[in-house]
Amino acid sequence: MDQALAKVDYAFGLFQKLGVEYFCFHDRDLAPEGDTLRETNANLDKVIDRVEENMQSTGVKLLWNTSSLFTNPRFVSGASTSPFADVYAYAAGQLKHSLEIGKRLGAENYVFWGGREGYENLWNTQMKREQEHMATFFRICHDYAAEIGFDAQFLIEPKAKEPCMHQYDFDAATAINFLRTYDLMDVFKLNLEGNHANLAGHTYQHEIRVAREAGVLGSLDANQGDKLIGWDMDEFPTDMYETSTVMWEVLANGSVGPRGGLNFDA
Repeated sequence: MDQALAKVDYAFGLFQKLGVEYFCFHDRDLAPEGDTLRETNANLDKVIDRVEENMQSTGVKLLWNTSSLFTNPRFVSGASTSPFADVYAYAAGQLKHSLEIGKRLGAENYVFWGGREGYENLWNTQMKREQEHMATFFRICHDYAAEIGFDAQFLIEPKAKEPCMHQYDFDAATAINFLRTYDLMDVFKLNLEGNHANLAGHTYQHEIRVAREAGVLGSLDANQGDKLIGWDMDEFPTDMYETSTVMWEVLANGSVGPRGGLNFDA
């Protein structure tokens, strides 16, 4: 916990030196897990106290926060798409607390990235049923956010694979089809990432064009990947031509999104 608290102080010190106005975080990147969800939440709350103090003293704001429903082995078969009711319930409890933190810190957006929401093998997968469960999970989250007065823009971040062989939010078009199928277009927009576009066989410009023409461009991760490796590398953008096409799409759209921004995902 001492290291977790120190990391917050060092991070905000760096933000001030660089002139960073907004930051983002995954819940499990901030604080270590305990033996129970209650203990884990208590650990996180202690770190969030420190985050809130630093936000107030520096003026740095929260662009978005999200919940890591993919790193712990309990989520190996999914979180909202898990076949195990206890895992689904645990994910809901973790997400509930994450939404409460987002409200407390005044997050502009809330991101859902389902690294384990997909499959490894179709022989033991009921795709339609799993996606129905995921849609229900999203509705529950949105209803709870409304209940507690958390008015952040909800974002889905598409990715083709890794750690799953295939993720249900494969790319922008797939995510949009999911939102239309389950009547969630008015609830979600998309948080797009350049490296994720490449993993789906697309350019970053393609993904942004698809999203903006569907009216769901929400926010952008400013990174790039190595197009020859086939894995998510999260490199800082250095390709002038690619970044130019990305910003052309942003200008054509009028903005990144109603409440979105540009953040480094690395």
